[in-house]
Amino acid sequence: MNFVRAEEAGVNLFILSGQSNMARLALKDEFIPAVEKEFGQKAVLVVKDAMPGQQIKRWYKLWTPANGQTPAGNGDLYDRLMIKVNAATKGVTVKTVTFIWMQGESDSQNDGVLYEPSLLGLFDQIKSDLHCTDINFVIGRISDYTERNKAFALNWEMIRKTQVKVGESGLRFAWVDTDDLNEGVDDKGKEVKNDLHCSVEGRKIMGQRFSAKAIELIKNNASGK
Repeated sequence: MNFVRAEEAGVNLFILSGQSNMARLALKDEFIPAVEKEFGQKAVLVVKDAMPGQQIKRWYKLWTPANGQTPAGNGDLYDRLMIKVNAATKGVTVKTVTFIWMQGESDSQNDGVLYEPSLLGLFDQIKSDLHCTDINFVIGRISDYTERNKAFALNWEMIRKTQVKVGESGLRFAWVDTDDLNEGVDDKGKEVKNDLHCSVEGRKIMGQRFSAKAIELIKNNASGK
């Protein structure tokens, strides 16, 4: 891909990844309409790759547990994502890049203090591989699911706090709340309450919140490109 200044002709690239709530997001219905309305169909390029039930080590290649032994195979889902990104952007002129991340539930089984360096490390990894420092980062904070599921509550809350902390750490960062999105009806028509996954309506709202935050960051940072 080739990069140009934000005011020049080119596409706004949106990269979406994460685990189940991201995997279930229907781009054509729940994300793309808003960004195409804002920037125009020809100025939008969206790439998504997500997999349910995965820890951040599947994306962050330098993830290391407390014992210091870095597992083999770290970053395999990141590599899969980047294959898609590179294919989609081959020969394309890009003027902005926004990375949107909805993940963290599975990491509640790990030491919560590992999540912040992993999240920041993943962001740096993307910047390095895309050879672009001016990337916007939108983080979906995992929901308040553990209010009735206490087994992983400590690490879960640490991850939530980390996502807010990172999401408020700079002009190119933002976070999206999902606490009100896990109640209603699921894809099978079952009534859910404080569920691990977003409801059908909640998922639509999540996509709208992601697009709104992405648009906000792009517009706010346009003068700095």
